[in-house]
Amino acid sequence: MQNLGLLFQQVAETYHGNDALAYDDGTILSYKTLNERSNDVARFLVSEQIGVSDVVVILNTKHPISFATMIACLKIGAIYCNIDEQTPPERLTRIIERCKPSLIISDQPMNQSALECLEHSGFRFIDSFAKNFAQLKHHVSPALPAIATDHNSPAYIMFTSGSTGFPKGATITHGNLLNFIKWAQQRFSITPSDRFSNVNPIYFDNSVFDFYSALFSGACLLPIPRSLAESPKEMVNFLTESGCSIWFSVPSMLVYLNTIKLLSTNMLISVRYIIFGGEGYPKSELKKLWDLYGSRATLVNVYGPTECTCICSSYDISETDFADMAQLSPLGVINPDFDYIILDQYGQKVETGNPGELCLLGPNVGKGYYHDCKRSDDVFVHYPDQTGSVMYKTGDLVFENSTGLLHFCGRKDNQIKHMGYRIELEEIEAALNAHPAVSQSGVIYKRISARGGRIFAFIVCPNTLEQQIRSYLSN
Repeated sequence: MQNLGLLFQQVAETYHGNDALAYDDGTILSYKTLNERSNDVARFLVSEQIGVSDVVVILNTKHPISFATMIACLKIGAIYCNIDEQTPPERLTRIIERCKPSLIISDQPMNQSALECLEHSGFRFIDSFAKNFAQLKHHVSPALPAIATDHNSPAYIMFTSGSTGFPKGATITHGNLLNFIKWAQQRFSITPSDRFSNVNPIYFDNSVFDFYSALFSGACLLPIPRSLAESPKEMVNFLTESGCSIWFSVPSMLVYLNTIKLLSTNMLISVRYIIFGGEGYPKSELKKLWDLYGSRATLVNVYGPTECTCICSSYDISETDFADMAQLSPLGVINPDFDYIILDQYGQKVETGNPGELCLLGPNVGKGYYHDCKRSDDVFVHYPDQTGSVMYKTGDLVFENSTGLLHFCGRKDNQIKHMGYRIELEEIEAALNAHPAVSQSGVIYKRISARGGRIFAFIVCPNTLEQQIRSYLSN
């Protein structure tokens, strides 16, 4: 299978009667319906002159039309880029300037600041796509264009924090994702009867696992929109009643749900895998989850950068992991579609047990940062001993123990993980320093408890401007 559009078409034909999307309001889309809707969107996009390698930005609230649009882009060879509908205007502007989309779609009515931002951007956009699509597609040709995308073609762009203040758009290909889907199916024994939680925001890289592992395996995706995520009791009830069998989230989500007593032996009764990643899971909190679910579900710690297709290693938690409550769980072993090298500060391989920077190679390493050659060249490099292979320098410091397990031991820069999000502290400093009243700034991260920490900014400016600068940063 050379591209994701063809794969989805095949899956939809095989499992046409299966639930593809199931929502808490009772809305259910079968694979047949989702496939037909994605074909409708694909025809519309082509009528709008969207073709191979064109970028479509989606302000995505997990409405069915947005999932159909993602699949439509894969079918016609366009590149989709999911964006939070509440993205601050300054960040939204920078993302749009970087990816230069041929079309911007918002599945729901945009807020005023986003609308004003797009009106001034000069790029085409469609507001309230979910409401207006029936009318928009009315005069579209019924012919569906042939799929000519190959495995090297970009599938999506996902933006992450950048130290210069400008977001970085990691670009992932059809081939990267085809390999990833195959690995996920085998690693988690996925079947069409599985039902996946989709608590991860769709613009966050953990959602890549949700979307591709479920919808390209004939399984059902249970989207959790922002409104439901903000009502955790209703969310857990919905996932329990819907028979969620595979859960994936950041540890902080599980810690929070456990802290407010929403996880119990009577909840998530169908779950067989609880997968977590994006940040360290404190052992004291992980033990609480293990006591609830360890006897009937497999708990899996996963790791992987956005630049390398979401997940590159995994590790099954066992009772023996709680003999040492001070250390985080291992990152585990690297997936078969990767190779890796651990290098010291001089670029030399380190011996087993010694820390160094984890560098990833292989077919699941992405294509670099979109329209950003300088920052791509800094971390996507050719390693001399691997002819023709691109190596991604993760910036994560790890060591490998005598049994072959990788352990995380820090960062080589000031990047942090907060609630699963990558944040480069220099990006916050750059934003602060851009304010004319700030003469100096410094930003640090301090862990407050096992459940998380806070970011502190120190600035030199007149005291009367503190609230003004807080408002400035929020935009």
